[in-house]
Amino acid sequence: MTNWNMPQDDYEDYLEQFNPMLNDRQARRKRRSKPQHNPKKSQTEIIEEIADTSMTLEGGFNITYNPSLHEEGWLLDSLNGFYERALIVDVLAQVKGGKEASVYRCEAHPTVKDTVYLAAKVYRPRMFRQLRNDAMYREGRAIIGGDGKEVTDRNKREMRAMRIKSSFGQQMSHTSWLMHEYNTLEALYDAGAAVPKPYANGMNAMLMSYIGDEHMPAPTLIEIDLDADEARTLFDEAMRNIELMLSMGIVHGDLSAYNILYWDGKITFIDFPQVSSVTSNPNAEFILKRDITRVCDYFSKQGVDCDADHITRHLWSTYGFERDTTNYDE
Repeated sequence: MTNWNMPQDDYEDYLEQFNPMLNDRQARRKRRSKPQHNPKKSQTEIIEEIADTSMTLEGGFNITYNPSLHEEGWLLDSLNGFYERALIVDVLAQVKGGKEASVYRCEAHPTVKDTVYLAAKVYRPRMFRQLRNDAMYREGRAIIGGDGKEVTDRNKREMRAMRIKSSFGQQMSHTSWLMHEYNTLEALYDAGAAVPKPYANGMNAMLMSYIGDEHMPAPTLIEIDLDADEARTLFDEAMRNIELMLSMGIVHGDLSAYNILYWDGKITFIDFPQVSSVTSNPNAEFILKRDITRVCDYFSKQGVDCDADHITRHLWSTYGFERDTTNYDE
């Protein structure tokens, strides 16, 4: 006669002994629920999720600038750290838009004593930006982690991720690309180069001095026509900065009148993600010559007599030595 009042513990022992679903391996496999494979998200769904992240930010970071739907989430997410660190209080306008990154004029926090505005360079999300082929510039460059330190062979997980180009590895490449730019900016500013002053960096953005005023950002040199005397003075200043970089073992990599700002009679070099090592990149001399040629192309149209080939040979042959002249076209 069946005992319907079997204690719970005895019932579980009985079930374990006689339930075929628990003892038969194939039956157990059949009983398992199949994994749910969610279809890949469309780009529209990804954009909406990125935009939704702006609703999760804390601290009341409300901005004057009105970003697009595609821009809002990643912009606020990228800059919120600067807000929390009391470096900025508002984002006022977009200064420059691009496929790789955009630059914004921000209102500096009152505790930042030496300026009213700061420029924030924000890289687009990895799935939307269109980075140029950077293989030529990355040759010989160390991989830099988010902490600003070099990733070495001892970091096996990171190196493997980079090698197989996993999602994590691609994010590391992006971080290294940004950190190289920020570290270069810091080194150049400390060395006296005509570059923006760096203030802070994050995982997807960097904060630097703003060149311009409340009405307009500094135009690029390509937009400016110079008189002969000013052109000569600014050409010498451009060459001083190129040589300074070379003496530090680096080449800009993407230098032209489009990446030089002009404001109040002075020039400022910008955009350093493609900076290349002179000592470890076999393409360095070619990259240097291309930079100098592009600069000479602009200044020759402004009345400066300059020979890009001669300047390149002269600077390359004297690399590492301090020059005692600024007459580069002799």
